[in-house]
Amino acid sequence: MSYLQALLLGILQGITEFLPISSSGHLVLFQGLLGLNDAVALKAFDIAVHFGTLMAILIYFRRDIVELLRALWLWIRPSRKPVEGLEMAKNLQSEQKLIITLIIGTIPAVAVGFLWGDWLDEHFLAPLPVCLMLFLIALVFLLAEYLYKKRRSHRASFSHLDGLLIGLAQALALVPGVSRSGATITTGLFLGIEREKAARFSFLLGSVAMVAATAFAVLKVAKGEYSMPSTDILLIGIASSFAAGWLAISFLMNYLKKHTLAVFAWYRIAAVLVFLGWFYWLSV
Repeated sequence: MSYLQALLLGILQGITEFLPISSSGHLVLFQGLLGLNDAVALKAFDIAVHFGTLMAILIYFRRDIVELLRALWLWIRPSRKPVEGLEMAKNLQSEQKLIITLIIGTIPAVAVGFLWGDWLDEHFLAPLPVCLMLFLIALVFLLAEYLYKKRRSHRASFSHLDGLLIGLAQALALVPGVSRSGATITTGLFLGIEREKAARFSFLLGSVAMVAATAFAVLKVAKGEYSMPSTDILLIGIASSFAAGWLAISFLMNYLKKHTLAVFAWYRIAAVLVFLGWFYWLSV
């Protein structure tokens, strides 16, 4: 892998990890277009660029994460001094409820990844299945937005059941081409949750799952299951995915305040047509 290829794939990962267009799907398609076929080495590089996007999400939502960690600490080690003020007490209770919801939402993806992660990669990590999922989930986006607009009101809070359902959607996103952010935000829309709140919960939920997935992948690297690219290639991938990821999160959080997911649905459909045409042209 060249420096330019590492830079391009890192930027691609950073953008597509958070925009609802599927990072794994785009990486599969662009790796094919760039002629990168060493699956073992690519898997290790994928871990590096996912680490870059993980850092982006942790830093962007640092205030939310610090508040959640504080609430978790006060839950584990209650202070003898009571929380001052009714509003602060309510906020603490709300943050602790959110922690439980995030844990519930993380369980499905961790379980599916542990039990069937390799099987999903083996059967779906190819251009045609990716194109199929890009197209099908685009239709789901359009349906979710249609039903969201028909609702008279939307809510900002999450129940534990909401967390479970969104977590199941995140587990589905282990299939390349689905998109983790797309699946979780769309499920939030189906449940009648405000679009911006659904996006925030999606990213917080994703950060928990990404920490678990990164730790699991690093363990595989330590066991020697993946061959590592050179250090400079890894650093380029991490830095570029971090920078692109930060920009993508900032863009999407502001974009969803006034806009829908429809543009991403049409992009996915257009991307399928372009990629299928490109691969057909290469085959003739």
